[in-house]
Amino acid sequence: MAAKGGLGIARKRHSDEDILKLLREIELKLTAGDDVASACRNAGISDATYYNWRRRFGGMGRSQLSEMKSLEKENARLKKIVAELELDKLILKESLNHLKPRA
Repeated sequence: MAAKGGLGIARKRHSDEDILKLLREIELKLTAGDDVASACRNAGISDATYYNWRRRFGGMGRSQLSEMKSLEKENARLKKIVAELELDKLILKESLNHLKPRA
């Protein structure tokens, strides 16, 4: 685990599935009457983390999570292809510039 800011506070890395589970637990506590701060404290996260996770994963189910993961993977693959094509394009432009007769 990496230390956060050198303060000796260990950061946990939660899987997306764990995040969904924690969000669900917190939502249940909130509907039972707990406030956000105490529900988050019981879950072992800060309220800022809760709000960040809720913004990213709020209302998402497991099927939507797996769909999001596959879309992120496909997006990364497409970005790599575009970067490779841009590099090929630059190489071809430079080759053309060297092949042009100079006046």
